[in-house]
Amino acid sequence: MQIIENLKVKEKVYQEKLDNGLTVLIIPKKGVEKKYMIWGTNYGSNDSTFIVPGEEKETAVPNGVAHFLEHKLFEQENGTNSLDTLTALGVDANAYTTNDHTAYLFECTGNFYEAMDELMDYVQHPYFTDENVEKEKGIIGQEIMMYNDYPDWRVYLNAMQAMYHNNPIKIDITGTIETISKIDKEILYKCYNTFYNPSNMALVVAGDFDPEQMIKEIQKRLIDKKSNGKITRIYPEEPDNIVQATIEEKLEVSQPIYTIGIKDKVKECSFENKNEIVKKHIAIEILLKLILGRSSNLYQQLYNEGIISAQPSLDYEFGKTYAHILITGQSEKPEQVYERFKKEVKNLESEGINEEDFNRIKKTIYGAYIKEYDDVEDMAKMFLSDYFKGINSFDYLEEIEGINVEYVEQMLKDVFKEEKMVLSIVKN
Repeated sequence: MQIIENLKVKEKVYQEKLDNGLTVLIIPKKGVEKKYMIWGTNYGSNDSTFIVPGEEKETAVPNGVAHFLEHKLFEQENGTNSLDTLTALGVDANAYTTNDHTAYLFECTGNFYEAMDELMDYVQHPYFTDENVEKEKGIIGQEIMMYNDYPDWRVYLNAMQAMYHNNPIKIDITGTIETISKIDKEILYKCYNTFYNPSNMALVVAGDFDPEQMIKEIQKRLIDKKSNGKITRIYPEEPDNIVQATIEEKLEVSQPIYTIGIKDKVKECSFENKNEIVKKHIAIEILLKLILGRSSNLYQQLYNEGIISAQPSLDYEFGKTYAHILITGQSEKPEQVYERFKKEVKNLESEGINEEDFNRIKKTIYGAYIKEYDDVEDMAKMFLSDYFKGINSFDYLEEIEGINVEYVEQMLKDVFKEEKMVLSIVKN
């Protein structure tokens, strides 16, 4: 078992790759009452075209299969629903699908092993029939319609469509009513057998556990399934340029919602270049806070002028085939926020970054990283997501020290390009 230690947060992660290819990460938290388990597969909504290990022919499935699978795994052959079973145990259970991975989880203070029995059982025993697949189409169809009316989701998805020509990130994770109508039990089993193989999965456990004992408990609950080899994922070519500079949609909102998106050039994360990816992520976080964080001049001006009433969310998202910045908030004058943002970027480029501001924000970000290690849920989710990107979460704590003003200024020039920016607005 590999032990990865970080002295800054006094935390250890025990990592072991089992014989069947499953990676297990155990985060012991002595004296902490809360326990957390999350089991993820490196399979998300973007993975709709692939070559199954051992086959030569390409397989293409309808959009929305990964999310559909997540829904269906809870249903058991004996007529029970595993989510209900877990809730009856007094644990907080859930699941989610992203563009890159799908995860099943629970947190609790008691009944941990009973909940572990249930989670590891349902994830390994899919049960799909023509009848239960058809029934689920109605349930997911309602979810799709609900999200179509949800302004926060529409402003995000429209920003994706303005930035990306072909990348599947522009498609709703749930798919559409038309695409899910083409899903059948054979498609679900094919995707399950391809992507829910132990060699494509990772399991993270955080809490007051003995790592060696926990490995044994996990192995006891694993069915006999061999590693199936490398899955070839096929993604469309994506040009560097954006599709359109602005996109607008009308929905019922109390105040217009906007997203400023900046399309970034993708460099696939791997073990070889993970430090470079992490450094870039940190630099962009620093820049976003410098430009539009709560203590920034621009935020104070916009707030005092009544153009914005709260700090917008500032995010950098990246995966195997995409990378972008998202700034989302509410304003009666979203176009003004956008123009002022672009002007502030140019000012920062011409005047340079103030060293004092840089150091203050860097300390703030470092403090936020440290805080994530206080909670078993934050830690487990973070380690799972980063693992699928080829990153160890401790890398952020190590790399932040070496980030200097010159590097951040270079990232400002490389990433914050006006020709890569889009504005998405949802208003009445």
